[in-house]
Amino acid sequence: MYEKRFEPLLTRKKFYIRLLSHLLTGAIIMGISLGIGVLGYHGFEHLSWLDSLLNASMILGGMGPVTILQSDGGKWFASFYALFSGMIFLGVFGIIIAPVIHRLLHLMHMDESEDN
Repeated sequence: MYEKRFEPLLTRKKFYIRLLSHLLTGAIIMGISLGIGVLGYHGFEHLSWLDSLLNASMILGGMGPVTILQSDGGKWFASFYALFSGMIFLGVFGIIIAPVIHRLLHLMHMDESEDN
């Protein structure tokens, strides 16, 4: 997927296309994760769709729940969803930042190989 160290650096246009594809991949993963949270809060806690969206968004963003949970099922779901959300957040950050880090490392390696 990425160019090898002996290959030339991607053009800016191709790099921006790669970056956009990574952003879209991250957005899709976040959207699916948000959907899981909304369905879970709506199903376990019987919250309205809007309140379910609010709680899922806050957990996925790392802020914490807004509504006090009433049922044991809702508390179990919120516990696992919070752990899941933390991992998803870090994973999506890695997906989005990977092309930038790769380009920087590729640039540094190109400078190094020109000296030899």
